[in-house]
Amino acid sequence: MPKMIVSIDEVVIKEVQLTKDKTTLGRRPYNDIVIDNLAVSGEHALLQMVGDEVFLEDLNSTNGTYVNGKAIKRQQLNNGDAIEIGKYKIKFIADNAAEDFDKTMVVKARPAVAPQPVASAAVPSGIAPSVAVAPPLSAATAAHAAIKVLSGAAAGREVPLTKVVTTIGKPGVAVAAITRRQHGFVVHHVEGAGNPSLNGAPIGTDPIPLKSGDLIELAGTQMQFVQT
Repeated sequence: MPKMIVSIDEVVIKEVQLTKDKTTLGRRPYNDIVIDNLAVSGEHALLQMVGDEVFLEDLNSTNGTYVNGKAIKRQQLNNGDAIEIGKYKIKFIADNAAEDFDKTMVVKARPAVAPQPVASAAVPSGIAPSVAVAPPLSAATAAHAAIKVLSGAAAGREVPLTKVVTTIGKPGVAVAAITRRQHGFVVHHVEGAGNPSLNGAPIGTDPIPLKSGDLIELAGTQMQFVQT
């Protein structure tokens, strides 16, 4: 099913699957997608599913709703569209775009983007200007960093870490993000009550450096970070 990936300052903070015909987004706690920020109106926007299509409608919000940098009132969403509400970025993932391990475990990666000059070149939609964004790994280097699944139906599968951010877990249960930085990889907890662990120690919201052989447990599935 389609979902929304909410991030701020390049950090994924939540993933929400669209399971209803109408999904509301806003600052008030009764919304389906709650973003507790003053730049977001109490009832900011509405997501409506019509068959396989998803439409986004701005509910006369104070600061507006933007899709791929353009203000909208109502617009059909396409896979990969970047929605902007205040400082928050929300990426739309279409129904057939999610990658899953065993219909419950989800791994979703965000493409790497080369740094752009802050004062001039346009930034690709959905990516905030930042000199901290690392350049893409070469094919030779990328092949040596991966997450290997050790338990569950997908045991033995390896997922190469060739993107800037790769999120792993079960939305609504526990989600963690593995982020590639200039000098290696880090992991941190994104959402869910089932806190993930690294080598038996809880993973918090602060990024923790990864080293080859580290064991990650998330939502009952064991994984190993491999880098050679």
